[in-house]
Amino acid sequence: MKTALFPGSFDPVTKAHVDILKRSLDLFDKVYVGIGVNSTKQGLLTVGQREEMLRAVFANEPKVHVIAYEGLTVNFCKSIGAGYMIRGIRTVSDFEYEKAIAQMNHALEPEIESIFIVSKPGYSSISSSIVREIIRYNGDVTQFMPKEAIPYL
Repeated sequence: MKTALFPGSFDPVTKAHVDILKRSLDLFDKVYVGIGVNSTKQGLLTVGQREEMLRAVFANEPKVHVIAYEGLTVNFCKSIGAGYMIRGIRTVSDFEYEKAIAQMNHALEPEIESIFIVSKPGYSSISSSIVREIIRYNGDVTQFMPKEAIPYL
């Protein structure tokens, strides 16, 4: 069974996240959406809210399992039996950043492969950071987020 992890903060989930995940589903038997918990960062949404939001967004995707984790992502991959890590690439700078992380992860756990999926052009400018900023100033984020996630804001 091919199992992958799609890690991130998902604070909040965006249409870009959904696109990357849905495009990866044909490649794997099971995909975990892993909410990385960083206890030193104050997020917009609690980890519990993000879990509920992601479960609502992917309710009709039986291959998708949502779970929060803390610690090194490669260690979490091993604990759930994931041999692959999915990462979305929006820009050249994303690629450089993700490449460095993938190389470090490979040094730590050579059997876990990083899979890069390039964002569709219409989603390349959408990031959780930008969406959070729009929310903070009472802007309308409905065009950037899946409709199932809006009630969690």
